[in-house]
Amino acid sequence: MTTMRMATERQGGTAGTDGTAGVTVGAALLAGPALMAGYGAVRLVGRAVGDYGPGVWWTAAHLLFLAGVLAFVPVFLGLRRLAGQRGGRRVAVEVAAWTGLLGTVAVVVQAVIDLAAGFAAADKQAMSEMFDRVQGVPGVMPLVYTVVPMLFWLGLLGLVTLLAFFRRGLVRAWAPVLVLAGTVLMAVSLDLLPVGALCLGAALVPVRRGLSG
Repeated sequence: MTTMRMATERQGGTAGTDGTAGVTVGAALLAGPALMAGYGAVRLVGRAVGDYGPGVWWTAAHLLFLAGVLAFVPVFLGLRRLAGQRGGRRVAVEVAAWTGLLGTVAVVVQAVIDLAAGFAAADKQAMSEMFDRVQGVPGVMPLVYTVVPMLFWLGLLGLVTLLAFFRRGLVRAWAPVLVLAGTVLMAVSLDLLPVGALCLGAALVPVRRGLSG
């Protein structure tokens, strides 16, 4: 940690931009949106062939989704270090990052439930009944499906927006607009998930270039 802070001070507060940490964050900035786009594409193909859930298409899609969400963990942790060490900007960025990470936990649980139901159910009717039982448990809906998962998107949007103000050399001014557009597209319809994920990628890839530069 001491070495990381020294590197931060030498490089103007861009902790996580060298060594393994920098490689991890840079790869995650690409992998997260790409895997989510892959989830959306596989889902569309599975629905097109009439074999989406349970089965190969369902499992493949949700494995991609789970991997994509997990890829955002180093994204949140890496971007939060860009705010610097002290001051109000640090507090604001920390709140946004940890809000996103809390939402990440909920989305991961949701993906694991989807995968487990897909493996255990014999057909769509059985899978639907499993979901009804799980979602009928008190507290599950807001914690796993409706309220807390939204913190993932709010945290990401807040983090990118704050860094667009605080670190203009790394995060472009239009990046929050693309993150918002991608989030809205996914909320409108899961069929638009590949396009929404591409919006996220377009917002985050320049950040990766700035880190590597």
